[in-house]
Amino acid sequence: MTSAVQPTIGIDFGTTNTVVAIADGSGPARLVRFPVGEKDIFAFRSALSFHSMAGPDGRPTERVIEAGPWAIEAYVEDPLETRFVQSFKTFAASAAFTETKILDRRYLFEDLLAAFLFKLRDHAGGQMANLPPRVIVGRPVTFAGGNPDESLALRRYEAAFERLGFSDIRYAHEPVGAAFFFARQLKEDATVLVADFGGGTSDFSIVRFERHGGQLRSVPLARSGVGVAGDAFDYRIIDNVVSPELGKGSLYKAMSSRLPIPQRYYTAFARWDQLAMLRASKDMRDIRALERTAVEPEKIARLIEVLDDNHGYALYRSVSGLKEALSSQESALFSFKAGSVVIERDVARSEFEGWIAPELKAIETAVDQALERSGLAAEGVDRVFLTGGSSFVPAVRDIFLRRFGAERIESGGEFESIASGLALIGHEPDLDLWSERAPG
Repeated sequence: MTSAVQPTIGIDFGTTNTVVAIADGSGPARLVRFPVGEKDIFAFRSALSFHSMAGPDGRPTERVIEAGPWAIEAYVEDPLETRFVQSFKTFAASAAFTETKILDRRYLFEDLLAAFLFKLRDHAGGQMANLPPRVIVGRPVTFAGGNPDESLALRRYEAAFERLGFSDIRYAHEPVGAAFFFARQLKEDATVLVADFGGGTSDFSIVRFERHGGQLRSVPLARSGVGVAGDAFDYRIIDNVVSPELGKGSLYKAMSSRLPIPQRYYTAFARWDQLAMLRASKDMRDIRALERTAVEPEKIARLIEVLDDNHGYALYRSVSGLKEALSSQESALFSFKAGSVVIERDVARSEFEGWIAPELKAIETAVDQALERSGLAAEGVDRVFLTGGSSFVPAVRDIFLRRFGAERIESGGEFESIASGLALIGHEPDLDLWSERAPG
């Protein structure tokens, strides 16, 4: 009588979304799903909200924490009284980020991640009621940030996952997880390049898959990564289409001079949750004063309305809609309507590609680094697997078409591939070949 195989959990903690999969060693991994309204989702938004409930005397009596789509709902309903945190993965490897203060309480990075994981587990219900000891956590090849400290990031991850009760915590590169997901489709030996495009990072891995005695064996050959991806593409759209209609690049009158509107007011548009922080900052007083002295006051009035009336989430939905449309059309209409603010403009795909040219160059360089480190020419790669939301952007896809040709490129499982592959890695006989532990 053989003992049952212990399940393994794979967690793809992403900048934008988090996906969880469970594998028991007997077949494909299954995704953890979360009931939202009348449907189930598996891509759980990597976001947190903190709301302080006031008692009859006006004093805070309870701190309510939410995550995922429930965090977005809480923030949209009451933006001024809710602290919303998203894309916090981008701070994981930053030594400069030590803590943040939320509703008079200090939170380390590991506190934020643990709070997020606990709420994710709660919303999963019985699917994650009895967690196994082993978890394989995805990690980017290159963490986001100017000078990322990956050892620091993994120690912070470790502290958070330990709080959930995991005792065997390992980390695997995200594109390697995607490679294991893709390997199920292979009918013959192959060298595979996996390109994973997330919200904050773009990661690449080259893996050799071979069958020996009916068993699929794999050997990692090289990896590379860069800290730019979908979020950077979104900001380029904002910066070129939206911000100019909100006053960026215009002037205001000061004495006998005309001066440019400060650029810093528009950097907050890099992430829509930062807009509420701008609304609550001392800069808001200066922005209101600018409406009286601006050469084009109607633009500053729009900026004030976007901030006052919490139009940030609607704005980013419009940005996502344009990016998606340009993936299949040569031009598309950007349309943002909220309150009295209306911004519409036709955008050509060629314009968008010009805006994101610096990011495309960085991605292209990282692909070349992976090939160089593997010692292979492009001809030595048999299959290319593209995954992640930005893999739909034609200019991103063209990087691979030029090098490898359409016949070698495949895609699929854009949101599920990494988590499923990570869970499957957990049943590999030589885990040290595919995963690592956090530094002591």
